[in-house]
Amino acid sequence: MQKRFSGILIIFLLIVSGCLNAYGQCSICTKTASQLGEGPAHALNTAIVYLMLTPFAIIGFIGYKWWKSQKSN
Repeated sequence: MQKRFSGILIIFLLIVSGCLNAYGQCSICTKTASQLGEGPAHALNTAIVYLMLTPFAIIGFIGYKWWKSQKSN
């Protein structure tokens, strides 16, 4: 079971790391960023993606702890 979980985790991390060109902007943010210029638009997009990762990390940590407690029962 541990090997399977490790394999799934590695595949997930490879897929996530391969998404270098992820865009997390809504249409309003895209229009505002295009008016700011190339540098600030890229910074805004990076900040949006960074802020998106925090809830996923928290949910992943809670899920891992829950999975670990269920495994021991």
